[in-house]
Amino acid sequence: MTETFPAFFAAAPTLRVRDPLAAFLGAAQDGILEYHYADAVRLAGHSCPTVAGAYLLTRRGLRALYGDTLPERGGIAVQMRDSRDSGTTGVIAAVATLLAGAAAETGFGGIGPAARFTRRDLLDYDAPIRGLMALRRLDNGASVELELNAAVVPFPAEMQSLMPKAVSGQATPDELARFGELWQGRVRAMLLEHADDPELLQIL
Repeated sequence: MTETFPAFFAAAPTLRVRDPLAAFLGAAQDGILEYHYADAVRLAGHSCPTVAGAYLLTRRGLRALYGDTLPERGGIAVQMRDSRDSGTTGVIAAVATLLAGAAAETGFGGIGPAARFTRRDLLDYDAPIRGLMALRRLDNGASVELELNAAVVPFPAEMQSLMPKAVSGQATPDELARFGELWQGRVRAMLLEHADDPELLQIL
């Protein structure tokens, strides 16, 4: 069996970062890493509006902080407004960790006495922020608060009758197939048609 994703995954925006730890350890030339939406899917184990939204939101925040220069993975602190076990907060934080390198107390503790390249305690929950998530550069303190308004890209009306059947296990095979098409259709629209939509990806 080979890994087969929907074709639109490959057309989704990518994110290039520079990770000093990767450079130090020779894991990637000059520490340059390029992330694709499929990487977030592999991390989460599924593709949904939350995973797509977290991917796009983190990307937008990093672009706001770094402009045309490469974001420094591991040089960014991430704050989440809600608790780690609230709704989809943990999923969003995991995608932010993937892209920004910030980790909670279980993250990489660094190298040597000075704990160089530490990633630990750069991810916080229950933060006193207005947005869903905030990103802060460690080198200059610049920060940005972000909010995801997924209602900008709603499911089609057909999903209203199909969703209860799929969730309850009462959908037919054809209905399940249609459910998957509609589900990924919304993800596709977010990634390909709204990747830079300031209404979907809000900077507060």
